[in-house]
Amino acid sequence: MPEGIVEGKTLLYDRTIRAVTSEIDTDVVEVYDAKGAYLAPGFVDIHIHGSGGADTMDATEEALSTIARILPGTGTTAFVATTMTMSYERIVAALEAIRRYETKVGEATLLGAHLEGPFLNPTRSGAQDPSHIVPPDTHLVSSYADIVKLVTLAPEVEGAEAFVKTVRERFPHIVLSIGHSEASYAQASEAFAWGVRHVTHLFNAMSPYRHREPGIVGACFDDESTTCDIIADGVHLHSHHLRLIKRMKAEKTILITDAIRAGCMKAGRYDLGGRTVRVAESRAVLPDGTIAGSVVKMNEAVRRYRDETDATLCEAVYAASTAPAALLGLSRKGRIAIGCDADMVIFDEDLGIIRTVIGGECVYEE
Repeated sequence: MPEGIVEGKTLLYDRTIRAVTSEIDTDVVEVYDAKGAYLAPGFVDIHIHGSGGADTMDATEEALSTIARILPGTGTTAFVATTMTMSYERIVAALEAIRRYETKVGEATLLGAHLEGPFLNPTRSGAQDPSHIVPPDTHLVSSYADIVKLVTLAPEVEGAEAFVKTVRERFPHIVLSIGHSEASYAQASEAFAWGVRHVTHLFNAMSPYRHREPGIVGACFDDESTTCDIIADGVHLHSHHLRLIKRMKAEKTILITDAIRAGCMKAGRYDLGGRTVRVAESRAVLPDGTIAGSVVKMNEAVRRYRDETDATLCEAVYAASTAPAALLGLSRKGRIAIGCDADMVIFDEDLGIIRTVIGGECVYEE
């Protein structure tokens, strides 16, 4: 609950949460005994490329459905399908597929699109293909403003200032985020003043945090209103950095998976944005060793964040549910409160998923 862990209660719901009470209504249709497990708001993943062998850039209903069907088993009840830096035609095809898609019963809710590029800095492209990186252009965003929820860009590149200010004015619902960027501390701070209000996978694919030039990380730490997301998979960040971020950003921290099509799959070779990725021992890399997304599950990220920082279970769950929902302006998701969507997850002490409910329907059970 928003106020902390509440014990010995009964939660009543249909499609929405109706009440939290000490009594069981005899007129209810079904009673489920959680047997001492935890019930929490469903997780919301704002940065996920794929899972179960499917990827957003496949640009098909089948691919999006595959991702949406697998995520409830990780406690995720809603997600933002994230694109890669590929050709303009491939990105448009992915956005068209997202626009057409209708979430089905039994699936995590597809909330919209996250454009991770193509407006990035080639020097910090990471697993993104630098040959398709282009200057910021509002046309792509304006054409799909109905589904685009978040845009990751490098604010130091030519045209970024005009792009940010135009998008903030015309499409205030779209979250603008720094990522894959070489911005200095001053440039990042200036970008926050323009209207950028988030940082994509803090510490990764960005200017380093140095003693004489704190870069994007330092600017993020100094700006109290800016949120950031992190990949708590034991690969992208040392536990020291998890603890540092927890201390500096507290409730402004959001957990993401950045999962690729290899998510919830076996080790092997996979495609990511037209590039070959090798997955072994929970690490996904390009042939040159560059980290290429993640294969972490959201419930695993929540557990790691709790165990490797001083975060309470409530704080860890908040970072995976309430915080991302709030960033996207989703007042009915990410909370156990009367009137909110009945998107809920039941898990054990080790964050093993026991049962997932979306819109009042049980969509996953161990």
